[in-house]
Amino acid sequence: METKPKKIDVHAHAVLEGSLGAAGAAGPELGERDGVPFYRIGDYVLHGVPYRGSPFMDVELRIAEMDRHGIDLQLLSPNPLTYFSHAEPEAARQYCRRHNTELAELTASHSDRLLGAAQLPMQDLDGAIHELQFSVRELNLAAAYIDTDLTRPLDDPAMDEFYACVAELNVPLFLHPTSVGEFGPPDDPRLRRFDLDMILGFAYSETLAVAALIFGGVLERHPDLDICLSHGGGAIQTLAGRFGRAAQKRRWASDRLKSEGFSSFLSKLWFDTHLHSDTALRGLADQVGTERLVYGTNFAGWDADGPDESTGLDEVDLAANARRLLRLE
Repeated sequence: METKPKKIDVHAHAVLEGSLGAAGAAGPELGERDGVPFYRIGDYVLHGVPYRGSPFMDVELRIAEMDRHGIDLQLLSPNPLTYFSHAEPEAARQYCRRHNTELAELTASHSDRLLGAAQLPMQDLDGAIHELQFSVRELNLAAAYIDTDLTRPLDDPAMDEFYACVAELNVPLFLHPTSVGEFGPPDDPRLRRFDLDMILGFAYSETLAVAALIFGGVLERHPDLDICLSHGGGAIQTLAGRFGRAAQKRRWASDRLKSEGFSSFLSKLWFDTHLHSDTALRGLADQVGTERLVYGTNFAGWDADGPDESTGLDEVDLAANARRLLRLE
């Protein structure tokens, strides 16, 4: 690009026509019943979201909306409903390859405006490593994109080879929750009311992810790994003090965590600004600094049509941060 993009959105999901049915019987399936659109993933059915004819699937509509919001560049990521983390490994591998190939074709045809993040079959770590290598080296995708809640903890030693591969390929790793687990929405009936699976459940999962990455030693073992969490890292701006006290007081905390402090590791993570609150955004900046905050919108999603998600940080060059994260400079 001849000029540096001034506004970069790292939180934008895409639904790809060619990925429909790529996971076999698990779907995804897109259709309409009684005039109401539906999107099926396994046994879970999302009703009422019109993906077709929207920026999720129509790239020209997406770019027109980007222009309307002043977004110069956007990182496209998988629909969080379609992680297929609990699917049979072969179905997940097939889905990821189809998805990543089509996403690469889409972004290559609009390379001045769009980048792509690879989806990976994380229930098969060897397969995930192979797919990531293929996606970065052959498809030229710019990042990796996975669930916060995998079939194993994020700090499981089995994940170390995967993290080492991400660092070796020199791409960022994005973490984003899903509301669809092995048995559909969360078992807690309280989270099935008022869309709390997305509002509170996502923040819960993101906060747990921060705990696993820091308390579980992932950032100690992989210092060159760049991980970005959605929605400002959940509730971490509120709980950082409690987490920091635990890092000092609890016996399971590593010697390095005790000596360097929780906040020093927290500031090694990246966070998008999709928080809907200037107060929360400033609180996050107070906890982690501003050098690893990046602009995110959940573009075209249910909560994406509000005010600009960075107004609380007008003095911060979020695009410069994103260019560093995405290796654009």
